[in-house]
Amino acid sequence: MTQMKIRNLDDLRKLRESSRDLSSARSGGETVIIVGMGTCGIAAGAREILSEVMAELARRNIGDVAVQTTGCIGMCQDEPLLDVIRGGQRVTYGRVKPEDVPTIIAEHVVNGRVVEKMAIGRAD
Repeated sequence: MTQMKIRNLDDLRKLRESSRDLSSARSGGETVIIVGMGTCGIAAGAREILSEVMAELARRNIGDVAVQTTGCIGMCQDEPLLDVIRGGQRVTYGRVKPEDVPTIIAEHVVNGRVVEKMAIGRAD
């Protein structure tokens, strides 16, 4: 995904629509991945994270994972944020880089093991 410069409100609307197109491509499944796509998340690189999540799931041929986006949750200092909900537990990963996504998907989504060194919060 290429970087888009936001110069005005119309650019922001176009970015929102393109993000919706990406996130709506995946739905269903017991496991859910949520990427924070508030303006703070986007500024920190969340578009690249969302794109890498979609690409990694496709590479692994994983079709039973829902991918969603959310707005700002007030943890701007830890953006980009990626949550994995699996087995009734929600784990938040912070300051995620695109190169972290394959590890999170392999360890947590596929094998059910939380990547402790990247996890910044959890809820049961």
